[in-house]
This record gives sequence, structure tokens and C-alpha cells, in this order.
Amino acid sequence: MKDDSFPKEFFYRHSKLVAPDLIGCYLIKKNNKKSLVKGLIVETEAYSQEEEACHGYRKKTESNKLLFGKPGTFYIYKSYGIHHCLNIVTDKENFASGVLIRAVFISAKNERLASGPGLVTKTFDVDKSFNSLEVLNNNSLWISQRDSSIEEKDLIQTTRIGISKAKNIKWRWYLKNSRSVSKRLKGDRTPKFK
Repeated sequence: MKDDSFPKEFFYRHSKLVAPDLIGCYLIKKNNKKSLVKGLIVETEAYSQEEEACHGYRKKTESNKLLFGKPGTFYIYKSYGIHHCLNIVTDKENFASGVLIRAVFISAKNERLASGPGLVTKTFDVDKSFNSLEVLNNNSLWISQRDSSIEEKDLIQTTRIGISKAKNIKWRWYLKNSRSVSKRLKGDRTPKFK
């Protein structure tokens, strides 16, 4: 679904700028003519070829070439050969940069249903067939703009999860008041039910 409220330039920025701005936006998947899965993005991580945890850190290969592609497209890979991870390519072409969608809150569902990258793709039924699809210009999987503003105080910025290199870079963001976050910063308590 084309969303004109999303400026095309949005994705033509460094992943560390796009990642926090995606929090509060909606991930939407159309399963058939009547059924939609829609969730609020509550946690993201940024990756860039400047640092060792990025898939494109060393060079472009057959398996990571989509991460060097057009900003605003999906890059999906299999983590540990088990589950798919949904990323959005950012910044510029021929430069590996992307944002991993780590957790999504879906209203009226179990709040932990999509609280991790593998759970996001499982819940939204996303696999490699969505690779290189334009985020804003398709009718099956897309992202739509926030419907309310999110301020810096609403976000927690911390280190990324499940990586062995560049572990001290604080390129993970999550919505402080969400109970759907995959892993909270030490000392940050899960908010109580309202």
C-alpha cells in the first residue's frame, strides 16, 4: 500500500537515524483480501558496514548483496539457519546499512507474540520471498507512519543483542512503555498493566 505520508528520503539516512524513527510506526501485512496483521514497531536495531556486527562489514557477497541495495527495501535473512529476520535497507546504494525490526506490539493479541526478530517474522509470516520488496510501494507487506509523536524521553537507547562483535555500540532503541520489547536494559522494569 503506497503511503504518501512517508517521505521517500526517510530511508536515505544512516541506519542509526532511521532506527529510532521507525519506533511507533506500523508494520502491516496483508494475508488475503480481507485479513490484515498490523502491529506497532516497539524495538529496532541499526547496523552499518562501518562496524563489525554488520553483515556487509567485510564485503558484498551473494548472501548479503540486498543489504547494499536500494534504501527503503526489505532485506530478509535466516538467523542461525532457524528463523528469518526482517530488515529495512537504509542510507545509500552500495553501502551496507539496515535496520532490524526486533519487536512489534499487536493490539488484542498476546503482548509477547512478536517480541523478538524471529517472532516478528513468524507472526507476520515473512520469509525470503519478501526480499528486495519496496517498503512503501507494495500491497503485501509495508510500513506506515506513526499516528502520534514519540519523544526521545519515550525511548531507551542501548546496546544490541545476540552479536559477538561491536557489542558496546548503542544502536538499539525500544519504546519504554511497551511490554512487547524483547529484552529490557538492566534496571528498566517492565511497565505494569494499565
